[in-house]
Amino acid sequence: MIEPLRGGHPDRNPGGGRLPALRPGLLSDEQRDVYEAVTGGPRGARPAPFPVADAEGRLNGPFNAMLYSPHVGMPLQELGAALRFRTGFTRREREIAVLVVAQHWRSDFEWFAHERLGRRAGLTEDELTALREGRAPLLADVRERVVHEAARQLAADGDLGDAVYTEAIAALGRAVLVELVTLVGYYAGLALQLRVFRTGVPAGETAPTWTERDDE
Repeated sequence: MIEPLRGGHPDRNPGGGRLPALRPGLLSDEQRDVYEAVTGGPRGARPAPFPVADAEGRLNGPFNAMLYSPHVGMPLQELGAALRFRTGFTRREREIAVLVVAQHWRSDFEWFAHERLGRRAGLTEDELTALREGRAPLLADVRERVVHEAARQLAADGDLGDAVYTEAIAALGRAVLVELVTLVGYYAGLALQLRVFRTGVPAGETAPTWTERDDE
């Protein structure tokens, strides 16, 4: 089992990593299109809670990998933007689901980024701590409880049992459940890329502390 990343080698790449961080001035036209879509568009329309790029303009987190295959990277970032800005979730619901995936994969960058988005969406420190430790937070809202349990089951089992599926349809509706399954798959895919390419949190930032699991 690969351990969670801790920092990396900022003298080689921001956040460490196996893929050299590409400089904006050396990008091809296709790579430049992806770069501008990531740094502009809906992500660039509001103040970012975390740095999408470093001081030299090199992309942080999963975005650098998208530049290496721009014909895949462009639709991938478009899907990410759709899931973040054009779904039927509230902001709290969306961040609860993403943080469940980040905790399951122990994805340092995913947690680093979405803890900040979750806090901005109104998640409390107690709720964030419970999510980071793999516990169910005390959620008063029925939809949020369903989102959490469905995301947890999807991340852990790759499926939904009949009881949770029925509850999710009743609470969320079919369209939002489709979005939730897609969201969990998307962020699990990013977590896999971040792990394979050894991409940690940006240089100078602190990685999350994970709680040991029973299967370790």
